[in-house]
Amino acid sequence: MLYRFLFPLADQHILFNVFQYISFRAAGAMVTALLTAFIIGPGVIRRLRKHGIGQIVRADGPATHLVKAGTPTMGGIIILTACLLPTLLWARLDNTYVWVAVVVTAWMGAIGFMDDYLKIVRRHSRGLIARYKLIWQFVLGLALGGFLLWQPLSAYGATQTMLPFFKDLTVVLAPAIFPLFVAIVVAGSANTVNLTDGLDGLATGLAAIAALTFGAFAYAIGRVDTSAYLGVLYLEGAGELSVFCAALAGAAIGFLWFNAHPAQVIMGDTGALALGGAIGAVAVLLKSEFLLVIVGGVFVLEGLSVIFQTGWFKFSRRRWGEGRRLLRMAPLHHHFEKLGWPETQVVTRFYIVGVICALVGLATLKIR
Repeated sequence: MLYRFLFPLADQHILFNVFQYISFRAAGAMVTALLTAFIIGPGVIRRLRKHGIGQIVRADGPATHLVKAGTPTMGGIIILTACLLPTLLWARLDNTYVWVAVVVTAWMGAIGFMDDYLKIVRRHSRGLIARYKLIWQFVLGLALGGFLLWQPLSAYGATQTMLPFFKDLTVVLAPAIFPLFVAIVVAGSANTVNLTDGLDGLATGLAAIAALTFGAFAYAIGRVDTSAYLGVLYLEGAGELSVFCAALAGAAIGFLWFNAHPAQVIMGDTGALALGGAIGAVAVLLKSEFLLVIVGGVFVLEGLSVIFQTGWFKFSRRRWGEGRRLLRMAPLHHHFEKLGWPETQVVTRFYIVGVICALVGLATLKIR
């Protein structure tokens, strides 16, 4: 919006020329997102507390989590507002990449909001039934894949995607399976972030790291010179996703101010699904779906820990008559809590691993 109204004034004053630069607008979006979260955060928390919208703690979870019962949840409203408003303010609104990212984020946030609302406000113990939640996520993913097939955003077509570490090697998927592939990426990203959201500040900080990393990739991929130098596909217009990623990171960091241990508010599915869906959508739009496995390495480990724990438990029960566990508790962060690690220690060490994953992802730009 600011680009449309202020950049044309560059003919009258050179100061307005800065609005043509993605780096300037990305910085503006991030600062605006931070300030938005800081400003609206206390009011949202007061309103959630006033209406008794508090966290429900699993009875079989770590005993140290019992004190979290009643902590205001559905705080993802803060993240959504602090991400989407700055994006619409600072990004070019004639850019399809931006609108796709915004729609996916809002859609995923709406699914999470419905789940939180049914579970916490309407007191339906199961919330939005898991299969329905997954169906709506897949509907979004299939719709996104279908849209990209119908309206390719680059000269490379929709189904071509890059492989990390390889300069000239890409994967071209069959059009028939591409929408399913997109649905798996988007839904998988959303749900692994949701599984990671079990400790104060854990998913929030890791999402900010991933968003900043993909923001750097978007900037490189959206420039002719940089993409040619680094040996990645040039996607005209994709650089605007840097603005969205910066706003997403700013919103996550702003929310972290209130979500850090001991948390004043919890994001709930409203925030977790929105963050995960946004990151997954950006990976799809940048043709970097396989890079997501590296940059979001902690999210992947959290998801796999649940899959392997559940699978091994069912297999061992059929084989030996009793269910056995690979981990003391899943997802993975709870396993380390059961080992005696304090919550803040788990979060800090997972942050470190998340930064390492991000650095490895950035290193793929040069190791090609």
